[in-house]
Order: sequence, then C-alpha cells, then structure tokens
Amino acid sequence: MNISDYIVPLLFAGVLIYGLCTKTDVFGEFTEGVKEGLHTVYEIFPSLFCLVVTVGVFRASGGAELITDLISPVLNAAGFPPECGTLLILRPFSGSGSTAIFEQLLTDFGADSFAGRTASVILGSSETTFYTLSVYFAAVKAGKTRYALAAALIGDITCAVISPLAVRLFLT
Repeated sequence: MNISDYIVPLLFAGVLIYGLCTKTDVFGEFTEGVKEGLHTVYEIFPSLFCLVVTVGVFRASGGAELITDLISPVLNAAGFPPECGTLLILRPFSGSGSTAIFEQLLTDFGADSFAGRTASVILGSSETTFYTLSVYFAAVKAGKTRYALAAALIGDITCAVISPLAVRLFLT
C-alpha cells in the first residue's frame, strides 16, 4: 500500500478530530456547505445548460465543420494544420467537445503527427473561455464581464498562433 491510499481517510479523521477539539458541529457545518453548494448550482445551472445545449446543437448541425471549411485556406496559408480547425473553434466553448475532437484527431492522424502535436498544445494551453466565464460570472452574479472576455479571447488567439510555431520549433 502507498501513503496515497491513506490520505483521504487521514484527512477525514483530521477534520473530525479538529471538530472535537474546537467543539464544532462538524455535521452541521457539512450540511451548511452542501446547502451553499446546491444554491450555487441552482444559480449557475441556467447558464451552463444554455451553453451545453448551444454547443451540442452547433456540433450536431455541422456548424463547426462549416466554419472550419470556410477558414481552411487561411489556416493553410498561416501554416496551421486545417485538421485542427474544428478544435480551435470549439475549444473556447466546450471542454468535453474539444476533448472528443482531440481524441478523433489522434485516432485519424496519430499522436506524433503535426496535427496531433498541435492539437495537444492547443488543448494543454487554452481554456474553455465561454464555459469558464459563464460559470464564474453566474456564480458571483456579475452583469458585466468588463475586460475578462477580451483578455481570454486574446489568450485563445495567441494560443492558436503560437501552437503550430511551438510544435515546429520544439517538437519536429
């Protein structure tokens, strides 16, 4: 057995012992935390549901592939693998959707291909921008995102530009 097998039970026991020493109602605090967590889920669920349904409809309707086909000449001219275009479009919206596309890219082209390596860099260095913003801003009930969306999209664009360059420079 490894020490990692004991971490969760030891943490649990430590919380109980701390609660006994400080005379804290551990169960009461736990149930209060659950209530707050459920309230947070209740607050952010409409935003998440809307985003998930929209991404699902966009993918099922072929919208992502249509946009990828339209921008493929630009991607080719920029030295970006056009096979990764759908990943590039979907990544800011859906983590699970972009992971599915990533897995398909690796199956079709291989992990050591230029497309596979570029997709790996994109997936590892970009964020699900719209998903993250919808969760965070819905959780704190912020009405205006100010510069958060612009900054996040600049990061996504930077990732799109730098990822094929990094693969060429370091991995080929």
